[in-house]
Order: sequence, then structure tokens, then C-alpha cells
Amino acid sequence: MSFFISDAMAQEAAVGGGEPGMINFVFLIALFLIFYFLLLRPQIKRAKEHKKMTEGLAKNDEVVTSGGLAGKIVKIEDSFVTLQIAAGVEVQVQRSAIGSLLPKGTIKL
Repeated sequence: MSFFISDAMAQEAAVGGGEPGMINFVFLIALFLIFYFLLLRPQIKRAKEHKKMTEGLAKNDEVVTSGGLAGKIVKIEDSFVTLQIAAGVEVQVQRSAIGSLLPKGTIKL
């Protein structure tokens, strides 16, 4: 039977195979550090700034919501804020929906 099929011989084991694993490990750590400094760290910083801004809201502050509504704060509760967006028109939005503060006098109601 060995006339048609040649016998398979096993190769010898490679010597010093520890180095490619170490290079892969260092590459994985470098990739994680790049990911952290370019994506995660700025996002965490923005989230902290937004939380600080929403906790510091006061009555008569002029704000813009994440949906684009601009108005003046007339009432503040624990998790909701009431905005006056026009004369006699008030809407209630969540505190987390406040996108940014505007300078005083920006909105003419």
C-alpha cells in the first residue's frame, strides 16, 4: 500500500517559540492604550462635564436641549426642568436632555 501513498512524517518541534506570543501580547496592550486615550478618555471627560453642568442649573438660565429647543428655565425639580420656550409656552424636559448653557440675554422671549 505504501506504493501509492507515501508515509507521513511528523515535523520536529520549533525551538524558541516564546517570542511571537510576547510580541502579540505587547501589541494587544498597545492597542488597548491607543483605544483608551483616543476614544474612552475624551468620552469620560465629556460625560463628567455634562453631569457637572446639569447639576449646576439654576432658575432663569438659558439652555438648549439635545433636541434643539432653546428656552429659559422657570422651574427645576429632581430629574425634570420646565423651560419657557415662548411667551406663555412651557415644556418639561429631563435634566439629562439639556445640551448646553447659553449666555444670558441670548433668547428674546
